[in-house]
Amino acid sequence: MARKYIDNPNTCSLVHTMNIIGNKWKPIILYLLSSGSIRFGMLNTLIPTISKKVLTNQLKELENDGLLLRQSFAEIPPRVEYSLTEKAVGLLPALRMLSDWANEAYPEMKFEECRIVEKEKSAYNNILKK
Repeated sequence: MARKYIDNPNTCSLVHTMNIIGNKWKPIILYLLSSGSIRFGMLNTLIPTISKKVLTNQLKELENDGLLLRQSFAEIPPRVEYSLTEKAVGLLPALRMLSDWANEAYPEMKFEECRIVEKEKSAYNNILKK
């Protein structure tokens, strides 16, 4: 399926951001990767309602947009791990703010605690500098 973009004739930064992460799976994928690298199979397990094809497409789009690193290991069976780039780590505070907004705007809901933490930013910066 071809990627759908919102028309952005005025080059609005918010529209551009929503074109990159504005679907139902990408913020969840970024959230899951905020704690460190994860293999494809584990991502598929952690998001049980996503098909393998859709997960593969979303991961490819995030990689093409410079938000994910894909590392392949020459092993049998093959192993692939995904992790966040520095750009994606920069999104974590915004995702955290969205989570906080939902907690405040909908106090009647019993949300799980999201584990998007700022400390991950410095950990990923150290990894990327190596």
